[in-house]
Amino acid sequence: MKIAFVSTRGIPNNYGGFEQFAEYISVGLAQRGHEVTVYSPHYHPYQENEYQGVRIKHIYSPEKWMGGSVGSFFYDYACLKDALRKENFDIIYEAGYTSIIPAYIRFNVKDIKRPVFTTNMDGLEYKRTKFNKWVQKFVFWEERMAVKHSHYLIADNMGIKDYYKEKYGRESKFLAYGANVYDDYDETVLCQYDVQKENYLMLVARLEPENNIFMAIDGYIASDEYGKRPLLIVGKTNTPYGKWLVDRYKAYKHVRFMGGIYDFKKLNSLRHFSLAYFHGHSVGGTNPSLLEAMASDCFILSHDNIFNRAVLGENAVYYKCTDDVMNILNNLDSTVAQHKQAYTAANVEVIRSQYSWEKLVDEHERYFQWMLEDASKRQSL
Repeated sequence: MKIAFVSTRGIPNNYGGFEQFAEYISVGLAQRGHEVTVYSPHYHPYQENEYQGVRIKHIYSPEKWMGGSVGSFFYDYACLKDALRKENFDIIYEAGYTSIIPAYIRFNVKDIKRPVFTTNMDGLEYKRTKFNKWVQKFVFWEERMAVKHSHYLIADNMGIKDYYKEKYGRESKFLAYGANVYDDYDETVLCQYDVQKENYLMLVARLEPENNIFMAIDGYIASDEYGKRPLLIVGKTNTPYGKWLVDRYKAYKHVRFMGGIYDFKKLNSLRHFSLAYFHGHSVGGTNPSLLEAMASDCFILSHDNIFNRAVLGENAVYYKCTDDVMNILNNLDSTVAQHKQAYTAANVEVIRSQYSWEKLVDEHERYFQWMLEDASKRQSL
């Protein structure tokens, strides 16, 4: 099969969840003999045309000077134009829909016979609180257009799959992200960040409002944990909301903004040796950082919503508000002693059985083959 991954910020990953996914799945498929291409913006630090058997196509993106929110529309349009006019792909995998819909409409994707399009619908994007009400209305319109124009839909969480079935009557394929279970943790890494084993708390996320970072921080500051153990916040701080958070909490020296950490051995070691780990994502989807925390034996404190519960089940401590966080942290030592061993062991087993990258490469390969067969049958009717 000839497969293209579009609307990512390139591989190897130095950006986020879709990029991590694209790296593992594309490399895995290439190792099985498929011709795989990943589109990448021209400014990506990796400038080679091949990565572990995957072809890289560098496309000019104006995001650096135009801004990511607007520039991504032009970048995605250019990627899709290249894929349709210069290539002969069997399948185009679209990673999210929020900046590709104008291109879908312009190229009348729903009526294209080849390549076959599948769109990963990500979370409930129109609910993201970083958007004002007019942008939320626009993104909700985009959601409807993605459902209308995509040949096939992918949901990375059962809650998302149920949402598209109930709201639009459309079936989607449940295909999650993945994570590797590691056992080569390096405790010496902690010295670089001035922390000690099981004597700090941690949060890894994009610094955006819907990830409820303020909830974790405010609860931490109000609790007995503040001053006892530091809270490490890992995520790029160069977004408007990230800058706001840094400024808001600059007087609280035990709240440490670490920036992005993309050395996964270091990041996984930091996760593994933390006493507790916050996961505040709330707008849907299966977040890669959650799976990686599970795979790293983290004791997880999670925002309480159907999407996180679909992944974690009963193997986490849940919170809905700042007061919940404060109360959890006030009793953290006893809660850890009572539940950590059982919760972390169960989560690691979930990763091994349901979210391993090898299993997900298998599932994507089978799904792509099924899509081509199904599309061929439909065209012959």
